[in-house]
Amino acid sequence: MDTNTAIAALAALAQSTRLDTFRLLVKNEPEGVPAGDLARALSVPHNTMSSHLATLSRAGLIRSERQSRSIIYRADVDVLRNLTLFLVKDCCGGSPELCGPLIAELTPCCAPEPLRS
Repeated sequence: MDTNTAIAALAALAQSTRLDTFRLLVKNEPEGVPAGDLARALSVPHNTMSSHLATLSRAGLIRSERQSRSIIYRADVDVLRNLTLFLVKDCCGGSPELCGPLIAELTPCCAPEPLRS
């Protein structure tokens, strides 16, 4: 991820409704959420939600897919991962032990399930 892409993503998230929307979409991965359900869940008028979704989409944070008459929105988890990695890339000046707690906090939510034999 380059600096301009990170700035666009962070700018898109720097508004409370968009941040709440993105967090709700992350919570509902991989199923996604219809636009109308997002608006209702966050008590936002549909046209306002549409504007917020467009901002998040332009920043590359979400993607949409038409399913019949609904548009389902999903968080782009790869972009979230890349943004997080961009932010912590040079963490702790080469002292990985200082980043251990941060990595430990990120790992439980994102680690794949171990294979069972």
